[in-house]
Amino acid sequence: MAGKVAERRAALRMKLIDAAQTQIEHGGLSSLKARDLAKEAGCALGAIYNVFDDLHDLALEVNGRTFKKLGAAVTASYAGSEAPRARLIQMSNAYLDFAAAHPKLWRALFDIEMPADGPVPDWYMTSLGGLFANIRQPLSELFPQMDEAELSLMTRAMFSAVHGIVLLGLENRISGVPPEHIRTMIAQVLSRIGPTATA
Repeated sequence: MAGKVAERRAALRMKLIDAAQTQIEHGGLSSLKARDLAKEAGCALGAIYNVFDDLHDLALEVNGRTFKKLGAAVTASYAGSEAPRARLIQMSNAYLDFAAAHPKLWRALFDIEMPADGPVPDWYMTSLGGLFANIRQPLSELFPQMDEAELSLMTRAMFSAVHGIVLLGLENRISGVPPEHIRTMIAQVLSRIGPTATA
């Protein structure tokens, strides 16, 4: 009996994550509504909170999926034999492609609020860490003299720079560039990273 209860709970959990992903993909993070989720998953409203503490936890699960898909897209964008700058540019273009193809899921990764008084789930940080690891490797080749702390900061700086270019460009902000020029801007910035001898 306990096994069947666990199976039903797991099945409902997956239905709710699927439904939440659909809601976010179409309407963004703010579109996540408990009543709509319950209707889509075919469960009572209260059943949601037997599986998740709140909608924030459910949104985190969707973001975890998105991080994995984003990480897979970035990893698949290069063969590993390219020069480090070329890998950074290819990964950045893959990041741009993912953001353009899944804008609301991508925005939800950064729009979600994290509790100031509680830890971020380990699995969430692992997913984010996987994305940063892709960036860190070519940077470590470009800057072999950096220690771990400096390299970690450089990795986050590189991510922030590319993310800013992509965000401002895709949203057509006045400080950004037209979407058709985002790749050019990325290449202009990243092709100048690091000493010339290691290009």
